[in-house]
Amino acid sequence: MSTVRSTHDAFHLAIPARDLDEAYRFYVEGLGCKLARRYDDRITLDFFGDQVVCHLSDAWDRGLELYPRHFGVTFREREDWERLLSLVRRRDLDVFAEPKTRFDDLVERHSTFVLRDPSNNLLEFKHYDDPRMMY
Repeated sequence: MSTVRSTHDAFHLAIPARDLDEAYRFYVEGLGCKLARRYDDRITLDFFGDQVVCHLSDAWDRGLELYPRHFGVTFREREDWERLLSLVRRRDLDVFAEPKTRFDDLVERHSTFVLRDPSNNLLEFKHYDDPRMMY
């Protein structure tokens, strides 16, 4: 089965931000994402190889529920997940859900933690023991 996306393409996600300086501090200085561009109304980021754009907005989510809306990265390598978790702890980022293992006795067993950015966007980072479960 062929896919439309190739490895040189980037997934794009636009999210609301209540303050662009806060978003910059969280994503660039906190998570280590690369700032691609900054305008008066948005910042564009290299988010682990994909594109996230934080748009200045009054419509940011004031509620705090993981479902149905969140985004993040599923790491293929456990070491990468652990390295990010270590960075999150060193930089004291806002952890919404502490690291845990889900579906312990099933093939889809995975480790996960969730961060909250300054505009209440929730980011989940996970690693599956069995790489076939990534999709």
